[in-house]
Amino acid sequence: MKVIYENKVKASGIAVKEFKDAGMFIIFGENAPEEIRDYCYSVSVNPINGELAAGQYLVIDGQEYKITCVGYEAPITLKGLGHCTFNFSGATEAELPGTIYCEEKPMPEIGIGSVIKIIEK
Repeated sequence: MKVIYENKVKASGIAVKEFKDAGMFIIFGENAPEEIRDYCYSVSVNPINGELAAGQYLVIDGQEYKITCVGYEAPITLKGLGHCTFNFSGATEAELPGTIYCEEKPMPEIGIGSVIKIIEK
C-alpha cells in the first residue's frame, strides 16, 4: 500500500453538515477564505506523494471508498491550498474540476482528529 496523501482534521466549520445530505464534504487549509470557512473541515496544507487517479482509495478513519474520477484541478488545489471537495456520487466523469469523486456509499462521520488518506493498493 502506498500513501499518496494524508491529513488530519483540525477544525470543523459550523455548517459542514449542510453538504452531508448532498453526499459531499470540503477540506481547506488554514488560509480558507472567510466566506467559505464555515462549510469546510480545516486541515494542514500537506504534500501529495504521486498522482491522484481513479482506482485509488479515499480512506477516512479506516473506512475505504474507491475513487471513481478526479477533477483536473483537484491535485493543484489540494497541494497548494489544502482544498478539495470529495463527492460520493460514484460519478466517472468529473462535473466539477476541483472535486474527487468516490463510489456511491454513505459518507463516514468526520470530526476533529479524523484522518483522511488517499492510498494506492
